[in-house]
Amino acid sequence: MNSSQPHILVVDDDGRLRDLLTKYLRDHEYLVTSAPDAKTARQKMRGLRFDLIVLDVMMPGEDGISFTTALRERHDVPILLLTARAEAEDRILGLESGADDYLPKPFEPRELLLRIGAILRRATPMDIAEDLSFGSCNFNIERSELLQDDQIVHLTSAEAALLGIFARNAGATISRIELCEQSGGVNERSIDVQIARLRRKIEPDPRLPRYLQTVWGEGYVLVPD
Repeated sequence: MNSSQPHILVVDDDGRLRDLLTKYLRDHEYLVTSAPDAKTARQKMRGLRFDLIVLDVMMPGEDGISFTTALRERHDVPILLLTARAEAEDRILGLESGADDYLPKPFEPRELLLRIGAILRRATPMDIAEDLSFGSCNFNIERSELLQDDQIVHLTSAEAALLGIFARNAGATISRIELCEQSGGVNERSIDVQIARLRRKIEPDPRLPRYLQTVWGEGYVLVPD
């Protein structure tokens, strides 16, 4: 057993789905413990430390929203809610209860992995360099200032925010969904447009990007020097 693997607690009263999630996450190198209800989850949490909880909302007895609210009184463990309810007000209620993210059922397993990865990255403290260099460019993360050959390159606020996300996660692939969420809920088309504009400003040849690369089927990655 690798102690560096994130440990996930899956809480769902649907035994079949619980078993499928447990196997799927283990196959992707997560440690997984499962529980059929909030009461059992509490018992597990008394003796084990978890890096994230994947929690069903619609459970008999104490539901996922109530459990999340109670947990937030004494725990800061990240929580991803799963629910068959997809209405906006349900999502807002889940986030207001203290959840970190909210995924409607049915969902693609790959999307679940991406959301788990994004939550864990946000929850993990990282030592981030103040400056990041790539090619002839240098980006100051704190000031959101881009220099190219020591000359300031004008960035719109949206471009600066997007480049900041990539700089803080340099070398890591970020999905379009994650970029939309971290950029304040903009749509995927806007993300594509901003990336195209950034490439025109930082790439020697925007048609053949060297630094802001596309990872087909997964997202984008900033590759520094």
